[in-house]
Amino acid sequence: MSYQVIARKWRPQKFDDVVGQAAVTRTLRNALSSNRLAQAFVFAGPRGVGKTTTARILARALNCEKGPTPDPCGVCEACVEIAEGRDMDVLEIDAATHTQVENVREVIVSGLSILPVRDRFKVFIIDEVHQLTGHSFNALLKSVEEPPAHVVFMMATTELDRIPETILSRSQVYEFRTISSKAISDQLRRIVDAMEVDASDDSLLLIARDADGSMRDAQSKLDQVIAFSGKAIGPSDVASVLGLVGRDLLLEAVEVVADENAPAAFELAARAVEKGYDLRAVCRELARTVRDLMVLSVDPSRVNDPEIVAEGDRDRLLALVKRFSREDLLRAFDLLARAEVDIRAAAQPRYHLEMVLLRWIHLRKLTPIEELIAGAASSAGSGSSGAGRTTPPVPARPAPTARPAPPGKLQAMVEAAATKATASRVEARSSKPEAAAAPVKSDTAPAPPKSDAAAGASRTDSSVKDAFLAEIRKGKPVFYNMVVAQAQKIEIAGDRVTFTFSANQRALRDQFEQNRTWLETTAAQAGGRKIAVSAVQTEAAAAAAGGAAPQDDKKAELRKQAMADAGVQAMLEVFPAEIRDVEEI
Repeated sequence: MSYQVIARKWRPQKFDDVVGQAAVTRTLRNALSSNRLAQAFVFAGPRGVGKTTTARILARALNCEKGPTPDPCGVCEACVEIAEGRDMDVLEIDAATHTQVENVREVIVSGLSILPVRDRFKVFIIDEVHQLTGHSFNALLKSVEEPPAHVVFMMATTELDRIPETILSRSQVYEFRTISSKAISDQLRRIVDAMEVDASDDSLLLIARDADGSMRDAQSKLDQVIAFSGKAIGPSDVASVLGLVGRDLLLEAVEVVADENAPAAFELAARAVEKGYDLRAVCRELARTVRDLMVLSVDPSRVNDPEIVAEGDRDRLLALVKRFSREDLLRAFDLLARAEVDIRAAAQPRYHLEMVLLRWIHLRKLTPIEELIAGAASSAGSGSSGAGRTTPPVPARPAPTARPAPPGKLQAMVEAAATKATASRVEARSSKPEAAAAPVKSDTAPAPPKSDAAAGASRTDSSVKDAFLAEIRKGKPVFYNMVVAQAQKIEIAGDRVTFTFSANQRALRDQFEQNRTWLETTAAQAGGRKIAVSAVQTEAAAAAAGGAAPQDDKKAELRKQAMADAGVQAMLEVFPAEIRDVEEI
């Protein structure tokens, strides 16, 4: 007898033999036991996970001499013939071949009324059913919805979204999942033990991981490796036959990045080329290694999971986890995922791999944004500690930790830095006019020093002003940023605080006047005494000194109407805008 490949020889013959699809097999077993059988089934899922095999087992369960039964005997004529694919009443159709509507009508529709020759049910197994055309699905629709009592449809597909909803709504849909590497490895262990092949657990796990959730692919790869190595299989044999990237090379690449050893990155790329590795596979396996590091970083208890850490790599991976933050690993995964796509169309893949490794090293040198904000805040605090201070100092921020802050904390730090920058702008504007008004010092006659009483009064006024501005910022932050912070000068003299606005800041002064009562109450609370609050504009002083021409009465009336509009006031509250001119439309 000719050789039979492992994937066919070890094909499941009953529901209990199907690996990794417990939800599907249990539902079908219960349906058979309770005689709650549908007239049409759709088995959907990735390749090689047992869709067509489950359909054949279900056909055997329906037509077994002991059936319908969830446990077909496997020895009766119906079970044997269905397993060998020669039962006349079980038709397995390849939809990729019979795509046209004429084929569907000839093979399926025309034979529905004919009773089974021997079996209990006539079963149509349509493989890759998504390959049918739209007209073929329409021809099949009525048959699937109301087939004769002796007909059962079973449709298998890898692309469920390509099947019309009209077909799905008339069928029971079972979705098959990819099989875990551990389950595939255990099944491969049973196969090699039965075949008396000596294979290490690491080598079988490599085959399982390369199969990417497909049991059929894993069995085909095992057949290929056995043909290469004979009765003894090691990890190196698996890597050689399947073209897998060596685990040592991957871990060494991660160590090179952790050490920030740029020259070694070029040597490592050269080694990958010399060994004949597909550089796309190198990037893909590096991304998988980064993912394993992230899993261990998030859940250290999975260090004994063979899908994550092989026995021989455990110590190296644990050491590398401590050298990368989670943010580093996230950036690295994105970088490597993009690199795999870019290398596909690259004329020089080696150059791309080298640049990817160097870029990965560079990403580890990035400074977290909260450290930059904290540094900018501390430098701004030290630079604005001179005379003429108009706002209270911002409290010192604690030193940032090595791990980046969570989003909520980062947002609070950004807002605090923005508030401090606004306060610094108010200080600069309020100090400039005072500096300009100071008398020029003479080379021969220095200015007389202030008396202690005058110095004490100055300090008292300054502290009252600082407290007053702090209360405004606390009570009405938007008003503070949009109006108070835009004032050219803020002066306090005795029991009066004067805000000076420029000639083109009429809107800001009007908003100031609307809040003057609240400002005077706040000033009294800050100073402990009654303090008057007023606002002046520079153009008023210029008009008093030089006799400027009066504004047009109509313009003034239009501006007054615009400022009284609720929509304009809402806009000015949100945006730092000014109304410079008003025209009637």
